[in-house]
Amino acid sequence: MIIAVDGPAASGKGTLARRLATHFDYAYLDTGALYRAVGVHVLSTGSDPADDAAALSAAQQLDMTSLNNAQTRAALRTAEAGIAASLVAAKPQVRACILQAQRDFAHNPPEGKAGAILDGRDIGTIVCPEAAHKLFVTASPQVRAERRFLELRQDDDQLELATVLQDIQDRDARDSQRTIAPMKQAADAHLLDTSDLSIEEALQAALAFIAR
Repeated sequence: MIIAVDGPAASGKGTLARRLATHFDYAYLDTGALYRAVGVHVLSTGSDPADDAAALSAAQQLDMTSLNNAQTRAALRTAEAGIAASLVAAKPQVRACILQAQRDFAHNPPEGKAGAILDGRDIGTIVCPEAAHKLFVTASPQVRAERRFLELRQDDDQLELATVLQDIQDRDARDSQRTIAPMKQAADAHLLDTSDLSIEEALQAALAFIAR
């Protein structure tokens, strides 16, 4: 069983996907973390995430097991990591390098799990178009910016909401307009707008869709 959860940044798709994985006892993969890890690796070497060679080299060295490290997870949640991820994710070589790892996870879930839930931006369209259930989770840019602002403000008390909103809008543009695997709702995906929903309400709406 494969469940694809797609959507833009700060839409709540990650939280929802984790809750669904817990509910069904399925394996969970945050595919965005893979690209964040690549972007962070590029930055750590002093290179530019927009550089093709540096991005590909980082993708080839990606160790998925390192994503479970608490320190690594914290580094991946910064605003810089998000911007870097969006830049490296637009590169065909990087996407090709990571694509098979995602598919292997989906079709061979770790720990003998009976299913897998993957969240990202192209799971239902490119990575796992055969997924049994597909959700496209979204929310208004303003709501998403406010969510991300509250998250990032804990580590940066100088951060301004307007800056976060601009970053959200810029990333939406890059992710939806890239030529390779652009972010978009799969034709057979269920649209779930979480703008006015709590986490629990979003979970119940997703479970109701899957049950149908």
